[in-house]
Amino acid sequence: MTPAAGRLLLVDDEPQIVRALTPALAAAGYVVETAEDGETALMRMAAEPCDVVILDLGLPDMDGKAVIERLREWTDAPIIVLSARDLEAEKIAALDLGADDFVNKPVGVGELLARVRASLRGRERRFASQARFRSGDLQIDFALRRVRVQDEEVKLTPREYDLLRILARHAGRVCTHRQVITAVWGASAQVDAQFVRVLIGQLRQKLEAEPSAPRLVLTEPGVGYRLRAEEEP
Repeated sequence: MTPAAGRLLLVDDEPQIVRALTPALAAAGYVVETAEDGETALMRMAAEPCDVVILDLGLPDMDGKAVIERLREWTDAPIIVLSARDLEAEKIAALDLGADDFVNKPVGVGELLARVRASLRGRERRFASQARFRSGDLQIDFALRRVRVQDEEVKLTPREYDLLRILARHAGRVCTHRQVITAVWGASAQVDAQFVRVLIGQLRQKLEAEPSAPRLVLTEPGVGYRLRAEEEP
């Protein structure tokens, strides 16, 4: 948190909405940053993270749900969707992707401020604003989706990257087989643990100096896997 109430990123391409909300949010003590499209929002969050994101779904360059999905790759900062889309399916999709709240336009400033305060109180954000991860020779840039080992870029398949990402977000803690399956294949996937073991093996071949004696991607027998945290010996 800054000395102010917090930093907000308002992502909306409607100038009248930005003009109406920015001074009201600032008057409530928040430092307000704005972005009119998804790519700008992602870059600003990676460069100077904000405490809360207020996000419109109808952006000119990408769907707001894609922004939610990308942000959730590296930050747990609360995301409040502010949108004219009031279809239940849109709300469910946004929340399933990681949004914390969904407010229909038009919205009163008082209600929006209450939602912001609630989101800040209710979210435990251990990984908030962490756009990069490092453990030994391994470096991950979540914003750019780049992985390096000993300063050499490593090319991962989409599933290998999804696996590494979930392990990094829980670095130092065990990820169960079900957590890995959900992160890589989806919550409804019926995937045998053997597929996880194969994928772990592929990842070790690319990241470990000695894949047969791994020092980064560790096995917790009968439970799952753990990525060595930076502070671990």
